[in-house]
Amino acid sequence: MSWLEAFILGMIQGLTEYLPVSSSGHLAIGSALFGIQGEDNLTFTIVVHVATVLSTLVILWKEIDWIFRGLFKFKMNDEMKYVINILISMIPIGIVGVFFKDKVEEIFGSGLFIVGLMLLVTASLLAFSYFAKPRTKEHISMKDAFIIGLAQACAVMPGLSRSGSTIATGLLLGDKKEKLAQFSFLMVIPPILGEALLDGMKIVEGAAEAGSDVSLMALIVGFLSAFVFGCLACKWMIDIVKKGKLIYFAIYCAIVGLATLLFSLF
Repeated sequence: MSWLEAFILGMIQGLTEYLPVSSSGHLAIGSALFGIQGEDNLTFTIVVHVATVLSTLVILWKEIDWIFRGLFKFKMNDEMKYVINILISMIPIGIVGVFFKDKVEEIFGSGLFIVGLMLLVTASLLAFSYFAKPRTKEHISMKDAFIIGLAQACAVMPGLSRSGSTIATGLLLGDKKEKLAQFSFLMVIPPILGEALLDGMKIVEGAAEAGSDVSLMALIVGFLSAFVFGCLACKWMIDIVKKGKLIYFAIYCAIVGLATLLFSLF
């Protein structure tokens, strides 16, 4: 992997982790175009995912600081309820990660056809949430947190946007736009770090047999690219959700999904 390929793939990850267009789907498309696969792809994927988590911490540091300040008061306040909702939202993805991780990895290796198909599903979900007009609720309930968590679990499918699925689901449930994007971005931090840890252990265990050919320079460039563009996309996406402009991403996902399907068939 050259440093230019690392920069482009890092940029793709940073932008698409937050924009509702599927980072896994776009990384799969980019990796296929560059001919990157196997251990190289796994190592690089871990690095850029950690970079996007750090970009979340930077952009949402005020919200994170608010949460931790409230937690150390050791009482059932708004901050404690927020953390409980995040923990509840993690239950579905935790079940998928523990019991179905191998099945998910098989799907990721099945080619671009499934990516194109799931991008079309993402487009449909975004369009439906745009035109639906549910009653707005003041707070994200525990029930809503669990349902949003189910949407996140479904988004392990390559091409099905995690942010698009969780935000669209929250909008359909009637949750406030102002808080929904922040919750969606914060709830993904523990699963991403957990997945990166498990994949990292897998690489360490297999290091004696085969190492990664990704250079240190490529990893650094990819990390920095994903971090910078992740910061930009995270801040941009919060504003987009507030303005209710998700329909444009539905159109984009539909176009890219159709193009990917055609590319995989021919």
